[in-house]
Amino acid sequence: MKRSHHCNQLRTENAGSPATLVGWIDSLRDHGGVFFLDLRDREGKTQVVLDPENQTLAELFSELKPESVIEVSGEVRNREESTANPNLDTGEIELFAQTIIVHNRSQTPPFPLDDSADKVGEDLRLTYRYLDLRRVSNLQALKLRHQASMAIRTFFDDQGFLEIETPILFKSTPEGAREFLAPSRLNPGKFYALPQSPQQYKQMLMVAGVERYYQLARCFRDEDLRADRQPEFTQVDLEMSFIDREDMYALIEGLLKEVWQKTLGEAIQTPFLRMPFEEAMNRFGSDKPDMRFDLEIVDFSEDFRNSDFKVFAGAVSSGGAVKAFNAKGLADITQGELKHLEETAKSLGAKGLAFIKSENGEWKSPILKFLSDSEQETLKSKLAVEDGDIVFFAAGPWESSCNILGRTRLEAASLLEKRGASLRDPKDWKFLWVIDFPLMMHDEEEGRFVASHHPFTSPVEEDIPLLDSDPQKVRGQHYDIVLNGVELGGGSIRIHQPELQKKVFEDILKIPADVVKSRFGYMLEAFTFGAPPHGGIALGLDRMVAILTGRESIRDVIAFPKTQKGQDLMTDSPGSATDKQLRDLKIQSVEEDA
Repeated sequence: MKRSHHCNQLRTENAGSPATLVGWIDSLRDHGGVFFLDLRDREGKTQVVLDPENQTLAELFSELKPESVIEVSGEVRNREESTANPNLDTGEIELFAQTIIVHNRSQTPPFPLDDSADKVGEDLRLTYRYLDLRRVSNLQALKLRHQASMAIRTFFDDQGFLEIETPILFKSTPEGAREFLAPSRLNPGKFYALPQSPQQYKQMLMVAGVERYYQLARCFRDEDLRADRQPEFTQVDLEMSFIDREDMYALIEGLLKEVWQKTLGEAIQTPFLRMPFEEAMNRFGSDKPDMRFDLEIVDFSEDFRNSDFKVFAGAVSSGGAVKAFNAKGLADITQGELKHLEETAKSLGAKGLAFIKSENGEWKSPILKFLSDSEQETLKSKLAVEDGDIVFFAAGPWESSCNILGRTRLEAASLLEKRGASLRDPKDWKFLWVIDFPLMMHDEEEGRFVASHHPFTSPVEEDIPLLDSDPQKVRGQHYDIVLNGVELGGGSIRIHQPELQKKVFEDILKIPADVVKSRFGYMLEAFTFGAPPHGGIALGLDRMVAILTGRESIRDVIAFPKTQKGQDLMTDSPGSATDKQLRDLKIQSVEEDA
């Protein structure tokens, strides 16, 4: 089985030459006794025509079915100009078949293997994922993923990084997301955890003197799933010694510039915009703002501090905020759409969603009677309210108000786009560094501080004295890279001083000393042997490729993804363990009542 060319290779200069192709039958056509088939492989398609005077091939044609695997040998011929296909790279030639060998006959697939399969239920496509991946669009996604991975590896090699694999079997660190546990047969009663990230190992590599490490790391989180989340995923993971934040910004901007150029042939503009966390929340209601459209949030706390409208004035007097944004052109919102926005706001903790419509020269709103003329004039001036606009409000704790309007802003953009507005061009690459996150947040339920990202992030140096007096005001040396409302990744400069790391664990996060020793003792000890200043970042490869390919879900760019229930329908996993396997592991399986 020696093919001479792949199915996207033959051109007019090959006319008159013999060729052998192998692949899958894409389609079959009988044009009045002249038989045609399109042969497809990973690279493309070639039209094959069968000699109508060859009785053997004519009889074989009647038995062929799409998706069967065949080998065709014959002569390359130019098509007549009137029959050329300009939409096909091989559209000016055809292979005049002399022999056909059938390597494997195919049953009729359970769904069409073209773009119309997008309308087929995802469960069916994932059950037959090996067929779904034959579709050209899915093969192209996998190919682009490969190109992105190669660009990443080449870039890091040029920058002096070493690719190093870290262990998959790790120890449990339950402060983060829920983990997958793996029982140890050789250590009864003990469990490994699949890593949520290689964080601690890569920091140990810095202590070891590696200086520049990266890997395309497999990571695992036992969380509820959605379009941008899978139980196992791949991240571009790296760590560097002797750097500061400016070094990291320059490195990642160079990496993304290279990936976009190598995969899409597009030049992205650097350096990227930078925005402090507080500004991002105040203006866009999100720490991963979509910068492709306006609808910016405006603060009205001082304007309503002494308002007769007690809802707004009360929010301000209790230390909260009053915020609003103008969804320009959305005054024609339907009752159903408005109810959806209100339910969305309530799901984020709001009691409702106050609004003012500007229609036919007048303002309409249930809250209008509570607002003075001067307050209405302030709203009109600050938000540039015109006829056809609608203003949405949120009043309450600062972060909650930001989150509510941030989500409403995105929903409003979707409603405007349904009406024909062009707000979010998928090719408008708005990269952004979000910086100056708070190092700590106070968890009201637990009554203690928790790390905003993870406990290894170094505080901004001038804020270190505030660790004792006001931890919530301490900024972390953390940075997120955001693109069009999607967090591509995040990282930080790490704590490398053992005393400071111990202080954060025990004094700020209130982790008991014995727990610190059992989980992180080796790390603290390693830092006493000359840990260099270091920092790192992790980028979501799946999310990056989904954006590059214009896909809504990362499942579309993973070869064998899981469903939202964490199942692989093709292999029917997860599955049950045998009684012997459970006995060897010295564990029992408890079935939940139906």
